[in-house]
Amino acid sequence: MKTNFFTWLTGLALGFSLSRIGFSSWDEVHAMFTFQSLRLIWAFALATLVLFVTWKVIEKTTGAGWNRRDIHKGTVVGGALFGAGWALSGACPSIALVQIGEAQFGALITLTGMFLGNFLYSVVHERYFRWNARSCADD
Repeated sequence: MKTNFFTWLTGLALGFSLSRIGFSSWDEVHAMFTFQSLRLIWAFALATLVLFVTWKVIEKTTGAGWNRRDIHKGTVVGGALFGAGWALSGACPSIALVQIGEAQFGALITLTGMFLGNFLYSVVHERYFRWNARSCADD
C-alpha cells in the first residue's frame, strides 16, 4: 500500500512538472521540433544529465551495472515512427496522459492511435517480420 501511494505521488508530481514546463502544449512541442524554441530541448538535456548522474551514483553505491545489448532490428524504424507520431500529435505516451489530466480530450485520439499502432504492429510483425521481439525482462 505504501509503495502504491509513493508511485501515485511520484506520477502526479511528474505529470504536474511536465504540464508546468510546457511539454503538454502542442505549440511548445512544435516550436521544439522546428527549432523555434530551444527551451524544451534544454529541459531534455538537463533531465538527461540528472539521469546520468543519478545512474552513476546508483552504480557506485549498489554495484548495479548496465548490460550492453545489440541494437534490435526494429529500433531505427520504431524510433522514426515514434518521433513522427510525437511530432504530429504533440504527445508521447506520458504526455497524452498529462493532456487528459488537463482536460485536453484530443489526447484521447492520440492514445487511441497509440493502442491501434501497437495492435497493427503485432499483426504486421507476426505476418512479415518474425524477429525476436523479446523485452528486457527476458534477459
